[in-house]
Amino acid sequence: MSTILRTIGIDVSRDWLDAFAAPEGEAARFSNDGAGFQKLIVWVGSEVDRIAYEPSGPFHRDLEDALLGAGLPIYAINPFHARSFARSLGRRAKTDAVDASVLATMAAAIEDLRPTEARSEGQRDLAELQQVRDALRRDRTATLNRSKHLRTAVGKRLSRQRLRQIDRQLKVVDAEIRRRLGEEKALERRAEILTSIPGISDVTAAGLIVLMPELGALTGARAASLAGLAPITRESGKWKGRSFIQGGRHRVRRLLFMPALAAVRHNPDLKRKYEALRAAGKPPKVALTAVMRKLLILANALVRQDRTWTESPPRGCSRPAFPPLPASATVHR
Repeated sequence: MSTILRTIGIDVSRDWLDAFAAPEGEAARFSNDGAGFQKLIVWVGSEVDRIAYEPSGPFHRDLEDALLGAGLPIYAINPFHARSFARSLGRRAKTDAVDASVLATMAAAIEDLRPTEARSEGQRDLAELQQVRDALRRDRTATLNRSKHLRTAVGKRLSRQRLRQIDRQLKVVDAEIRRRLGEEKALERRAEILTSIPGISDVTAAGLIVLMPELGALTGARAASLAGLAPITRESGKWKGRSFIQGGRHRVRRLLFMPALAAVRHNPDLKRKYEALRAAGKPPKVALTAVMRKLLILANALVRQDRTWTESPPRGCSRPAFPPLPASATVHR
């Protein structure tokens, strides 16, 4: 950047907010509550270009709302990226104060950070319901795995009862997700667009709305990269290694796995692409990953164009272009 930015890094923990201001090099600590937020806002002042922080489970949500309510520019930083940036600077120590200074430096050094946008009450509620649903799904998988090794009648009976309880709770959560989608016009329209794509259910659409709120504001390649579905090329001189997917939002990839399986059966375009990749000798997992990537790119294009999916594109509107899958691509889980 040509000008020197004033940036703030905030390390968020359950009880404290450790802040660091650059370039002046000032540090301060505030309580992670309403009173602390107000003191932090006064300390930051109005002359600030970027405020960077790492999302930390439930501990950053109220901070986000307070800073956005004050009209301050905030940027959520992926913790893995922040730690990698710290190592590139030679900073091996990891403390709250060090993390805050690294975030401030990173916010000034990287140009293409995306600002955090204010979420509606409906979006926040959907995000919470999605977390509850994910926890229930994990619990169900763990219960199923344990039940395979049970030998006593009591253990087996309790396991079956727990599975029935989880299934009932999942139905309640899914019904609530559907109800919340219909309460807000913007969310309802986005869900309508996403569910028009063969393979994407209303629950999957809600997950995409929560996990990929940027859909419609990105290029197709950027959307695939954010989800970790863009193949990473490895080349050096004459050596060419296999490309693979890595990083990104793993929850989005998990969310798209079953829709991709449905799409290769019921979405004519994606079915043809999957069959072409298999005919070219690609392993099933590689071909299915390509379908997941195309599904996300298609969803991004349709949301951007504010139109529902059709098997044949409307007159004057061409299909979104999909980047080709490298010939040497493979998948690392």
